[in-house]
Amino acid sequence: MEQPRDKTPPSEAVLEQVTELLRRHSLAEDVARPQDAPRQGLVEGLIQKLHLVELQKKLEGLHPADIAYILEAIPLDQRLIVWDLVKAERDGEILLEVSDAVRATLIEHMDEHELVAATEALDTDEIADLAPDLPREVIEDVFRSLSVEEREQLRSAMSYPEGTVGALMDFDMISIRDDITIEVVLRYLRRLDEMPDHTDQLFVVDRSGQLKGLLPVNRLLVTDAETVVTAVMQTELTRFLPAEKAEDAAQAFERYDLVSAAGVDRSGKLIGRVTVDTVMDYIREETDNDMLTAGGLREEEDLFASVWKSVKNRWTWLAVNLVTAFIASRVIGLFESSISRLVALAALMPIIAGISGNSGNQTITMIVRALALGQITAANARKLLAKEIGVSVLNGMIWGGVVGLFAFLIYNNWQLGVVMTGAMVLSLMLAAVMGVAIPLTMQKLGRDPALGASVMITAITDSGGFFIFLGLATIFLV
Repeated sequence: MEQPRDKTPPSEAVLEQVTELLRRHSLAEDVARPQDAPRQGLVEGLIQKLHLVELQKKLEGLHPADIAYILEAIPLDQRLIVWDLVKAERDGEILLEVSDAVRATLIEHMDEHELVAATEALDTDEIADLAPDLPREVIEDVFRSLSVEEREQLRSAMSYPEGTVGALMDFDMISIRDDITIEVVLRYLRRLDEMPDHTDQLFVVDRSGQLKGLLPVNRLLVTDAETVVTAVMQTELTRFLPAEKAEDAAQAFERYDLVSAAGVDRSGKLIGRVTVDTVMDYIREETDNDMLTAGGLREEEDLFASVWKSVKNRWTWLAVNLVTAFIASRVIGLFESSISRLVALAALMPIIAGISGNSGNQTITMIVRALALGQITAANARKLLAKEIGVSVLNGMIWGGVVGLFAFLIYNNWQLGVVMTGAMVLSLMLAAVMGVAIPLTMQKLGRDPALGASVMITAITDSGGFFIFLGLATIFLV
């Protein structure tokens, strides 16, 4: 009998307990290895096994998502020890929960038989999620083990591109006919072993499978048994086509507080459903990807990946940043004579670049979020740009006045203070324009709007800020 699992989110204390058991196991292993005396070695070996038994019991009480959390937070050698202690029937569930980078290290550690067994225990939509990371031979073996209906479902799920509603769809759902009574529905439900997760409503279809409406479970329980389904079903419903953007579905779930929604083909035939847990996973993954791409990482990175893998993952935007740094240095080089005549310029120009860079990142963050929510259109883009320029002008005057006063008090030069104020206004205007233009251009090119955004805006505001400040100083001060 399976032990009940504690679904309390894992705290740092749980992770520390697992880490401590792994540390004791490693210590006992190191002590036992050099022992010459058989009795001493036997004692140390028993202690080592006791630590593993205790660790295995702790893992059995955890939800697959909690184990995934632990696997992502420990080094590779310890990760493989924990992975070997997990019961085989839970492998598939845990592989679905871990990050792509960590999943790759676990799959690499498994043989073909283990992978097939882990995958066969999953639903077809879950197999489709895992399929891109599995060897071709494993997928072929899994296909042969499925029923004809399940094979068709799996082919259908794998045919939908990533980022579409079809890739999020679940085929485990309950549909009922529109011409039966509530009593018939209840008898049908009682014959089921269990209802699919997140079943808040039943999908009502006609004889040909066309979606006609929804029957909420709460309405089902309080309706007279002799009532026909068509009399109490809801005909106003949210439905999605498989080719629609997953982003649009996520917005609909948030806007209408949905738990599940129907997936239909172009003829209106019910083919699957989308559930809130899948949508939440999609939103989390997109948020993580945006954070990574904004920071200049090519892909998700295992926290304990090898040095070489981490270097390869990070060097693309570092190379771009190096080029932009050379450009910024050449901009400064153009004004070497001005800087040599007025040394204060060298001390003050990082202020301009720093403030404008921060302002540009604020604008980009807001624009990327608005694009993700579908709030920016061709009609309002110009108004948004004008608003951001207005904000930058006002901020430039306020904070430019502050730094201008600062420059005047330190260097006793009011002209320098005026130049600082003017440079701040112009630099913040540049940051606003680029903060709007970069993500909109990336989206128009079909790329992720957050891709390298922070790197690009920093490069532009650095070079632009230096050029504006030193240029104004050369014209009015030198």
